[in-house]
Amino acid sequence: MICVTLGRTRHKMMLAEHIALAQRGAELVELRVDWIARTPRLGELLKNRPTPTIVTCRRPDDGGRFGGQEDQRQTLLREAIAAGVEYVDLEEDLATSVRRYGKTKRIVSYHNFNETPDNLEEIHARLAKLDADIVKVVTMANSPVDNVRVLQLVKNAKIPTVGFCMGEYGVVSRILCGKFGAPFTYCTFSKERVMAPGQLPFDEMKKLYRFDEINADTAVFGVVGDPIGHSWSPLLHNSAFKRSKMNAVYLPIRVPPENFEETLKAFEALGVRGYSVTIPHKQAALEFADHADDASKEIGAANTLFKDTKGQWCAANTDLPAAMASIQIGLDAKTDKSLNGKRVLILGAGGAARAIGLGASRAGASVMIANRSKERGTKLAEELKCQFVTWANRGAHTADVIVNCTPLGMFPEMNATPYEQYWFRDGTVAFDTVYNPESTMFLKEAREHRCIGVSGIEMFIRQAAEQFKHFTGRDVSLDDLRTTLRRAISPVRVKTETGHAAPTEATSQEPSPKPNPPQAAE
Repeated sequence: MICVTLGRTRHKMMLAEHIALAQRGAELVELRVDWIARTPRLGELLKNRPTPTIVTCRRPDDGGRFGGQEDQRQTLLREAIAAGVEYVDLEEDLATSVRRYGKTKRIVSYHNFNETPDNLEEIHARLAKLDADIVKVVTMANSPVDNVRVLQLVKNAKIPTVGFCMGEYGVVSRILCGKFGAPFTYCTFSKERVMAPGQLPFDEMKKLYRFDEINADTAVFGVVGDPIGHSWSPLLHNSAFKRSKMNAVYLPIRVPPENFEETLKAFEALGVRGYSVTIPHKQAALEFADHADDASKEIGAANTLFKDTKGQWCAANTDLPAAMASIQIGLDAKTDKSLNGKRVLILGAGGAARAIGLGASRAGASVMIANRSKERGTKLAEELKCQFVTWANRGAHTADVIVNCTPLGMFPEMNATPYEQYWFRDGTVAFDTVYNPESTMFLKEAREHRCIGVSGIEMFIRQAAEQFKHFTGRDVSLDDLRTTLRRAISPVRVKTETGHAAPTEATSQEPSPKPNPPQAAE
C-alpha cells in the first residue's frame, strides 16, 4: 500500500487534496497537521475523511513545522486518537506520553537526516517495545549500500516495519520496501511538492513502479549511473513489464564511481537480475562481468549486465547494434543502401562515438572523427584506425552519413547544434544520438537541406529492446517503446497521468507557505 503525505497551510486545500487523492486511487493518506498555518481543526479534517488516515504533527527538530508548545502538540495527537483516526505517528520520546486508546494504531517512528547508523537493530528494538503496531525507521542514505541495510532490517523484523532511506540514493528502498515486507511506503502528492529528500510522487509510485503489485517474488532490474535522475529507462522498461504482464520492476539507481563494484555485490541481497549501465560505469561494468560479448570487448565498455542460467554476470553492449540499425533506417531511404564505401563523419569522441565508429568501420565505411578536444579525438581516431578531423574543419569534409554523438541540442539547450546549417549537402543521412527533443536543431536544419534525418529515439528504443531481451528472454514491440517515449518527452503535457487536474496553488489563491526547512520528516 502507498501512503501519500499531504502538507498544506490551509484546511480547505488539505481537504480538497485528500478527496482528489481518493479519486486517484489512494488508499492511505498522511495528514501533516504541523503544516497548517493556524491551529489545526482535526474534527473538520477527519469527520468525512475519504481514506484511512495517519495524523502526524512534527516539531522543527524532527523536520516538521509545528510552532506551538509541546503540550499543545500532544493534545492534538490525543484528539486525533479520540476521533478514531486509523493511525497516529509518534516519535520515540512521545510514544511513552501518548498512550493507546480505542482502535487507533500506533506508528512509532525514528528519523535520521544525516546517516544510516550502524545500530539499526538496536534502534528498532527500542521502538518495538513502545507499544508499537508499526515501527517506522527512516534514515539518510549516504551510499547505495545503505538501502540494503535498511531493507534487511524490514525483512527480519518481528513486527510490521516501514523502513527506507531518504535522499537520491534511497529511492531504491522506497520502491522495494514492499518486497521485503513493509506494510506501506510513503510518497508525495505531486513532483512539485516533495516533502522529504528523495520522495516520489504518487502517480509515479502507483503507475510507473506499480508499488501495490510488488511482492517477495518480484524480479528486480535497474539502471545504474551518476547522475541518474534524467534517465527515461525506468519508463520504458516498466511499461514493457506491464504490457508483458510480468511481475518485475525496474529502478533508477544512483551509484558513485567509487562505489560501483561494492554496490553491485551488496545488491545481490536484493535479488537484482540485470542492469542497464550508463555514464560513468560502462568500462567498470565490463570489468565486473564474468563473461562479455564481442561488442563489449572490442569497444571496451558494456551498457548491459544480466545473469545467465548459472547465476553469472554477463556483459553486453546494445548501443552498437542499436546505432547501426538506426543508421540503416536512413540508408534504406537511398538507392544504395549499403554502408560499405560510404564516408561517415562522427561528431564527438565519447562512448557512443566509439561504438558507432567501430560498427561503421566493420561495415566497410571510411570513418572520420571530429571532436572539440583534439587530444581525445585523435586518441579515438588512432584506436579506430580512422581519420581525425579538427573541430574547426568538420564542415569542410564531404560525408554520406553525419552522426552527432555530442550532447549539443539536448533539452534544455535545444537551440544548440554541432553542425552549421550551410554545411549540409542534399541526400546526406543525418543521425542524432540525442533523443530529447526528438527533432533537434541538428535534424531540423539537416532536413531543410533535403537530408535524411534519423532521430536518437530510434537508437534509444532499440538498445532498450535488446536489453529487455537479455533481461527476460522476450521480445518487446519497438512501436510500443517509441510511443511511450514520445509521449513522455512531448512538450505538450497538460494533464497528469491520470487525466485529472489537481488542486493547485494558483487556483486556490492559498497564501504562500512558510519557507521549507532544510529537511522535512515524512
